[in-house]
Amino acid sequence: MSRREKIEAMLVDDPTDTFLRYSLAMEYRSEGDHETSLVKLRELFTDDPPYVPAFFMAAQQLVDLGRIDEARSILRDGIDQARSQNDAHAAAEMSELLSSLGAFGEEDDL
Repeated sequence: MSRREKIEAMLVDDPTDTFLRYSLAMEYRSEGDHETSLVKLRELFTDDPPYVPAFFMAAQQLVDLGRIDEARSILRDGIDQARSQNDAHAAAEMSELLSSLGAFGEEDDL
């Protein structure tokens, strides 16, 4: 049984377990199934409260895939969520990633 299958089996017992859901998204990423991973991470955005680490990991994955504008949007939302949850460390980490993107991926106005 693969690590992903073990996580999926645990989720049958507790489908709302945030950490298991996050771990499953990371397993999909490790397996190269980026779209499923991103879907699973986005599901964590809608939790109440949203799971802040999911924003950062989704943005990192989008950067790796060259989807910079999507990453920027998720980082902005994640920073807002982190601040609303008083998670200054996560907000700073995402702000740093956002600023490191700079103009990367933006089309030139030439």
